[in-house]
Amino acid sequence: MATKRDYYEVLGVSKGASQEEIKKAYRKIAIKFHPDKNPDDPTAEDKFKEAAEAYEVLSDEQKRQRYDQFGHQGMNGGFGGGGGMNMDDIFSQFGDIFGGGGSPFESFFGGGGQTRGGRRTRKGSNLRIKLKLNLEEIANGVEKKIKVKRYVACHVCGGNGAKNGTDMQTCNSCQGSGQVRKVVNTMLGQMVSTATCPTCNGEGRIVTHNCETCHGSGRELQEEVITINVPAGVMDGMQLSMSGKGNVPERGGVPGDLLIQIEEEQHASLKRDGNNVIYDQYISFVDAALGADIEVPTITGKVKINIKPGTQSGEIFRLRGKGIKDINGYGKGDQLIHINVWTPKSLSSDERAKLESLRDSSNFAPHPGKNDKGFFEKVKDYFQ
Repeated sequence: MATKRDYYEVLGVSKGASQEEIKKAYRKIAIKFHPDKNPDDPTAEDKFKEAAEAYEVLSDEQKRQRYDQFGHQGMNGGFGGGGGMNMDDIFSQFGDIFGGGGSPFESFFGGGGQTRGGRRTRKGSNLRIKLKLNLEEIANGVEKKIKVKRYVACHVCGGNGAKNGTDMQTCNSCQGSGQVRKVVNTMLGQMVSTATCPTCNGEGRIVTHNCETCHGSGRELQEEVITINVPAGVMDGMQLSMSGKGNVPERGGVPGDLLIQIEEEQHASLKRDGNNVIYDQYISFVDAALGADIEVPTITGKVKINIKPGTQSGEIFRLRGKGIKDINGYGKGDQLIHINVWTPKSLSSDERAKLESLRDSSNFAPHPGKNDKGFFEKVKDYFQ
């Protein structure tokens, strides 16, 4: 599988480039490598698609932020960037880039965009959902099946809004092209411009009788079960996207996207810190002094750790590889266990007496760095 080039490199802009600079760079590349302008260059379409994919990510602030943080890996798993873009998706961008209803070549090169149908490509609205994940699902990745209500193409008319899908006629104004040309005489000569046909709104055809199921809209609301493959290492607030899983527009076009916002559920005892997992372990000062074997929870289940004699409050134990998988695939984080020595809030008279007898012991006073076995033995004798 070929390695993808950096999106900023593809467009020839710096990482700090403004949206206007990104748009200008994409416009320049799109004109240079447009397939209609390069019919004899088999690499032109690949470069054209590569630039469109880069622009699709960098022109969207949320996708750009995710790309800057996670690279191409953050765009994978069926989410994010334009890896699944087809030519209809790409040409739908031109309305924003060139300020018109289609390819820039409709005005620059006499309607070259009509070789792809000449009709305006519309994109449906996006759907937004929130997806709650627990820490185990985030750490390992998970497949989720969710029910989504979205507009899909009418099953009777196929999405064109016509009765039985066939009750349509070619638009007389544009002769089915979806575009009308206008010639203006100027002092520099004749100027030819194109615009969306006002009669058919760029569709090229006119419905004579509406579909009885969708009433001419070409779409119907349907509940659908969608499978979402969430990659390991996603973060709270991250937005993923599934191309083409949003609403279809009225009377045909490109479906919108399904935008999925991740919500991380709070774990009962573990806390996330980047790719690391934090756990606060409380031990008695007897265990801290004498040592003990204790069990601690991890994402994958309980593990046993050894508390060495003389362990101090504030020490940190590290369990390597027991954290969260990096979304870029660079290994896994660790689990950090923070040791807190618990001081009892109330004592029995017998316990108080035993501790009072140790108050004046030189072994009971803190001695940083001193390993005094005499104190351990005294504590062991009193509490056995």
